[in-house]
Amino acid sequence: MTEVTPDAAETRLRRSPLHERHAAAGAKFAPFGGWEMPLEYAGGGVLKEHTAVRTGVGVFDVSHLGKARITGPGAASFVNACLTNDLGRIAPGKAQYTLCCDDATGGVVDDIIAYLHADDHVFLIPNAANTAEVVRRLRAAAPAGVDVTDEHEAYAVLAVQGPRSAELLGRLGLPTDHDYMSFSAATLDGVELTVCRTGYTGELGYELVLPAEHAVAVWDALFAAGEADELRACGLAARDTLRTEMGYPLHGQDLSPEITPVQGRSGWAVGWDKPAFWGRDVLLAEKAAGPRRTLRGLEAVDRAIPRPGMAVYAGDTQVGTITSGTFSPTKKQGIALALIDTAPKLADGDTLEVDIRGRRAHMRLQRPPFVQPSVR
Repeated sequence: MTEVTPDAAETRLRRSPLHERHAAAGAKFAPFGGWEMPLEYAGGGVLKEHTAVRTGVGVFDVSHLGKARITGPGAASFVNACLTNDLGRIAPGKAQYTLCCDDATGGVVDDIIAYLHADDHVFLIPNAANTAEVVRRLRAAAPAGVDVTDEHEAYAVLAVQGPRSAELLGRLGLPTDHDYMSFSAATLDGVELTVCRTGYTGELGYELVLPAEHAVAVWDALFAAGEADELRACGLAARDTLRTEMGYPLHGQDLSPEITPVQGRSGWAVGWDKPAFWGRDVLLAEKAAGPRRTLRGLEAVDRAIPRPGMAVYAGDTQVGTITSGTFSPTKKQGIALALIDTAPKLADGDTLEVDIRGRRAHMRLQRPPFVQPSVR
């Protein structure tokens, strides 16, 4: 997920098909990847929304996320030769986290969920702000007979997350027993949708991909069925605190064109043995030599809330920079992800200092996740 200001060429922020529902619920809106999306809702705010996902169930409208479809003979093989992860590791009906890297630098252009439907059909969910660039790169490289279609506004995406999410979807007759990172086709009141066992919170959860014109009907059905669960609408602020507690990276901060998968500790999403993917040569060289910096976790020892861009020190020497930082509602302390230089050979448990508006606050290196989800 990437937060950026909208492109200057745009005359307006895009809106979710659920915008009116959010406004009626008292949502506070903010620009996000060129879209006007709910940050938090009246009557609860970030803390209650965060807690609902950790203890019960919440639903996020993430329709701003991109959608792209690659079809034609050899579509899966083509995608596999471009993106980092190995689609050959999964079967149709499975989803995979993968990266689009720049071939020359190895920097992360975007992180993406790939839905493998068949050898000739792959559906991608990139980040909102990066969809056009991902589509442009794929189109430029696509062989004859392989079509790359931008379907950004054709579909809505609803993320139902929390330990009671399966109970809620089960009441609606939707499938919930599939494995993590797998998806199933389903129908809800005549609406065809895809239910994927994925999410960005660490909790048990599902993401529903459906035609945008049916988003309101499905949203209303979820809330009607979720009344007993005290289903709560959740905004992108709670999504950020939840993902930071899990140590999940945010593109544009923890991964970016200037931050490679090796530096961002996302090498697990790289098919190192594949013969081809964008950035392969430079990433293999960086992996062999060792990166000059890596993404690490930090927990506050003092009362402090770290924020992106703050400098991290070992004594008088700056050794890194905060990339993501927030207050953890679960731990009741500041937590952060930071790019830390590898030369000092710092270990988990070492105490560093973060410059917070001219005051040095102590933080301890800690490998994420910072909290354990209630249900995996």
